[in-house]
Amino acid sequence: MKKRNLLSAIVLTSLLVACVDKKNDENLFSFNTSAFREMMHPEESVNLEIQNPQNKVIDSIIYYVNDEKVGAKKGAEKLLLPLADKKLGYQNLKALVYYEGENTEITARIEVFPTTEPKFLNYTVVNSFPHDTLAFTEGFEFFRDTLIESTGQKGLSHFRKYDYKTGKIFKQVNLENEYFGEGITVINNKIYQLTWQSNVGFVYDANSLKKLKTFPYDKKIEGWGMTNDGKNIYQSDGTEKIWTMDPETQKMTNYINVYTNSSKIKSINELEWIDGKIYGNIWQKDAIAVINPATGAVEGVLNLADLRKQVKNATAEVLNGIAYNPKTKTIFVTGKNWDKMFEIRVK
Repeated sequence: MKKRNLLSAIVLTSLLVACVDKKNDENLFSFNTSAFREMMHPEESVNLEIQNPQNKVIDSIIYYVNDEKVGAKKGAEKLLLPLADKKLGYQNLKALVYYEGENTEITARIEVFPTTEPKFLNYTVVNSFPHDTLAFTEGFEFFRDTLIESTGQKGLSHFRKYDYKTGKIFKQVNLENEYFGEGITVINNKIYQLTWQSNVGFVYDANSLKKLKTFPYDKKIEGWGMTNDGKNIYQSDGTEKIWTMDPETQKMTNYINVYTNSSKIKSINELEWIDGKIYGNIWQKDAIAVINPATGAVEGVLNLADLRKQVKNATAEVLNGIAYNPKTKTIFVTGKNWDKMFEIRVK
């Protein structure tokens, strides 16, 4: 019995020593974060330098940003990292340090913000029209001269083509009760529609509204808003990300992070492509962000709080719905269960 206890003690001690050694190994090196500022900018570069308090002999270091190799150095030489080609948002840094026949990995991160402050945009109200108070608006877009609107809520989700002036419905497609409908967009004579948390979307013929395809999401994300630039689809997922989708394959090809010069903008919702920019609703905000689709930088803000005050329906919820009419060069906006939609012109 004593021999077993002695053996157990030896094994336990060995394990503890191994754990301590591993912990010490991981703490041998670290990034020199004194070179990191709270807000970095794309115009800057940052020095990636390794701290080595125990003066270990470093053979080489391989540097990574967001798991992509960006350089390698002999010894403890630092790496100058330009931020010009990096996305806005967090840059996850990693260094693989080779030393004295061993190697270890260390991590850190920095956050990149745009430099330019967004402009506050002015608008005028051109007209207002009735809006279905039962419509929990998720997608809003013109197809030729007809307005298409998609709505959410399980058991009530649908999308319809209708005359915005009279409210006359030309055609409506109801989703199965299991789906919570989300954003829509029309490209190549097809309507693409998202669902919220079911990880599937649908493709319809834009003229007949016949369903052509059900597709799975390429990423594990939620479906929120959609728009397109005539070539690619852009979709939001309720975070600061806007994804680029290939309409032919429904595969995600890229993404941007939406930032102002001072903060990350979460909960990007309904989207609309207008004159080379993405206009995006922000969930729970009575405002629209004008976003650079190449960088994610917010270049302008449209405050529509005064429109929200004109909505009389007691059950009305957040502003959500942006539809650009290229013929009139005006924007139609509404919200979930609003009794009005507004036609505005941005100055």
